[in-house]
Amino acid sequence: MNHSRRDFIKKASTGAVAFSVGGILPGFSAGSYRNILGANEKITVACMGVNSRGLAVAKNFSSQKECEILHVCDVDTRAADVCINAVEKIQHKKPTATPDFRKALEDKNVDVLIVTAPDHWHAPAAMLACAAGKHVYLEKPCSHNPNEGEMLVKAANKYKRVLQMGNQRRSWPNVNAAIKELQAGVIGRPYFAKTWYTNNRPSIGKGKEVEVPSWLNYDLWQGPAPRRPFRDNLIHYNWHWFWHWGTGEALNNGTHMVDLARWGLGVDYPTTVSSSGGRYRYQDDWETPDTQVINLTFGNKAMITWEGRSCNGKHVEGNSVGLVFYAENGSMTIEGGNSYKIHDLKNNLIKEVKHHSVIDVRNLADPTQELDEYHIQNFFDGIKKGTPVISDILGGHQSTLLVQLGNISQRTGRTLQIDPLNGHILNDTDALKYWSREYQPGWEPRI
Repeated sequence: MNHSRRDFIKKASTGAVAFSVGGILPGFSAGSYRNILGANEKITVACMGVNSRGLAVAKNFSSQKECEILHVCDVDTRAADVCINAVEKIQHKKPTATPDFRKALEDKNVDVLIVTAPDHWHAPAAMLACAAGKHVYLEKPCSHNPNEGEMLVKAANKYKRVLQMGNQRRSWPNVNAAIKELQAGVIGRPYFAKTWYTNNRPSIGKGKEVEVPSWLNYDLWQGPAPRRPFRDNLIHYNWHWFWHWGTGEALNNGTHMVDLARWGLGVDYPTTVSSSGGRYRYQDDWETPDTQVINLTFGNKAMITWEGRSCNGKHVEGNSVGLVFYAENGSMTIEGGNSYKIHDLKNNLIKEVKHHSVIDVRNLADPTQELDEYHIQNFFDGIKKGTPVISDILGGHQSTLLVQLGNISQRTGRTLQIDPLNGHILNDTDALKYWSREYQPGWEPRI
């Protein structure tokens, strides 16, 4: 039933399916039949991880007229209740509370799994969804470690699923236009991209081992990660700063701008990667760097740098987040929002494109629902029409890998030599220990 319904979705979008009044089932009026048709045309969704960013994504999906959320899946019953109520107000149908997303994958009426859970769940959940015949909308980073990223690419190809990473800026109209202008040679050949992210994050303190709250299924939250005691400064957001579950600021926010840099320069895998930094601002449980500079070189063709400052929000080029392309005949600045500027070599502003709405780039949950809709619609077109998605999983993996390699360089304390054909680390046994991870027995991801 599920496959035939999906076939209907694809055919209906191209006009290949037609119905006549004479085909109405006995006992159904024309009006009720149209309701069935409308329901069948909808892309049906299960949402995994709906606190904060996940709530914003769920609300955005449910706001799309061709979408219906059937399941809300979260290990936090409080977050699930908030999301269910919010979605019901938007789509006028109440989604089912399905705490374990794997149960939602068993529903043959579900077309898509949205994964907005913590990083250590991203790739394992997406692989389970592909194997269950679901398409996947996967928030960045696409994986916790490089091996998982390669597994994701294989899974999407094996099961022939649409798997779009949530690097939404690729779909923002003015950002997209900027990259096209860059690639068309508006400032000549680009060879260096500087990217950055800044914030004023507070200390997370020293956590204490405490009893797991009644509202939390901590075992399912940990999932594929080896078990560790619950601490009171971990959930919901601070897991980002622990290597066991998170990937630091580099993948949390660096992925967005490094992805645009890679896209604009037209590069795939680097030849060398280095990183410097540390946890400098506070003395607390935070493990990943709060200050970090990653350098990626691509032979003698190009270079990308990323500067992350989690605890000092001083702007770069007037923006808390952004990137600059430097080229033969000038530079292009893509700001944190949907806008860009072009300067010549004498620093004269020769073009500026602005966006009409205000974008809060430091909003942790929902910087801009309006612009992210473009990314969602591109994902839907990939499912219904076979349109190539703007952030397929191969590209998502390649961009995620760049900052993952930066973190591996940071943790080993040395420059990495990389195979430019596949992104693999060369001749460094210690660094290769970070290529994958240990998993909780019985929770290992499989394709």
